[in-house]
Amino acid sequence: MRLRSVTTVAASVLATSLVLSACGSRGDNSNSNSGSGGGSGEKTATIGVIAPLSGDLSALGLGIKNSVDLAIKQANQNKMIPGWTLKLDAKDDEAKPDTGANAATALAGEADVVGVVGTLNSSVAQNVQPILSTAKIAQVSPANTNPALTKGAAFATAPKRTYPGYFRTCTTDDVQGPFAAQYLLEKGIKNVATIHDKKTYGQGLVDAFTKEFTAKGGKVVAATTINPDDANYQTAITAVKGAGPQAVYYGGEFPQAGPLSNQMKSAGLAVPLMGGDGIFDPKYISLAGGAKANGDLSTSVGAPIEELAKGKEFQDAYKAAGYAEPPGAYGAYSYDAAQAIIEALKTSLASAQDAQSARQATIDALGKVSLDGVSGNVAFDEYGDSKTRTLTVYTVKSGAWAPEKTGEVK
Repeated sequence: MRLRSVTTVAASVLATSLVLSACGSRGDNSNSNSGSGGGSGEKTATIGVIAPLSGDLSALGLGIKNSVDLAIKQANQNKMIPGWTLKLDAKDDEAKPDTGANAATALAGEADVVGVVGTLNSSVAQNVQPILSTAKIAQVSPANTNPALTKGAAFATAPKRTYPGYFRTCTTDDVQGPFAAQYLLEKGIKNVATIHDKKTYGQGLVDAFTKEFTAKGGKVVAATTINPDDANYQTAITAVKGAGPQAVYYGGEFPQAGPLSNQMKSAGLAVPLMGGDGIFDPKYISLAGGAKANGDLSTSVGAPIEELAKGKEFQDAYKAAGYAEPPGAYGAYSYDAAQAIIEALKTSLASAQDAQSARQATIDALGKVSLDGVSGNVAFDEYGDSKTRTLTVYTVKSGAWAPEKTGEVK
């Protein structure tokens, strides 16, 4: 689940981390006037966040919010945009498309908003994109992986950018699905069953996986779906168990993937469940039954943060800031998304009279950003997709996710 010419930012992260420790925790859903603020006469620009701050996916959403908050605090304390103070306005989308649309509408109506980090869910992004686009507000997602969001519905045959203000710091399902397929085939797993939750993310991920898996000689021995609000998966498990798969590839997120894996093992289907970045969370393991989850697999965007040059700096600064929640799978990508917006604001706000008049200029500047971020090089292609396409396969070992392979699709 990932932005910045951030030589000045990178150098300042450790220097400001002790100061940030006094900022305290922001574990609630309220808005934050990030940083110490500016002097009298300074103008204000707001970076919004749209993410699930409540509900099953709140752990991921709060990590997104906190990571953006950290970037804004550092920018203010280092006076990265002279004459301007940056603020955070975080909205809860509850991982629901309609709620996300309401959040986008609220942010679009605020004159100071110049950019938004979010969303977590691709299905929510579909409703948010047109609203922010109409208002000419830049959007950078740290987690959306559906390729149609940048290249349109015909992304495979006739890609076309629909929303020029939409960018993302993570790679996409048409890369992630094939990476998973290639990994399983390398491990000698030739027969797989697929299950998805009928949502945009899950279906797109399974489609991309299936295309690559079958093209390279694998066989999908059974394919079925579950409903987004299901809690009992015996019908789906029965449908795939009789086909004798060596693994089950799941398209969806951890609140359902964990119980699905648990019920599979209890029903005698003792094969690994593999999913995308949507299941890469510690809660998946507990929901999957702890030890029962050993051997299950996930792909996630980027390399493990511990292996990245700026990973420890980010983790130390985040810890020093005192947030109640961990950064989660998308913290580094959210921090980088915010840094990309801030880097663009250095250009767009330089001569702007107010934030609202700088919106289009911010979008224009974002397309030219190239930064050395926590997640690696942050730069965008002609569609707004990240130029970095690194992925990692993780497996559950002794109750925790452990990296197995980092690389790119062959």
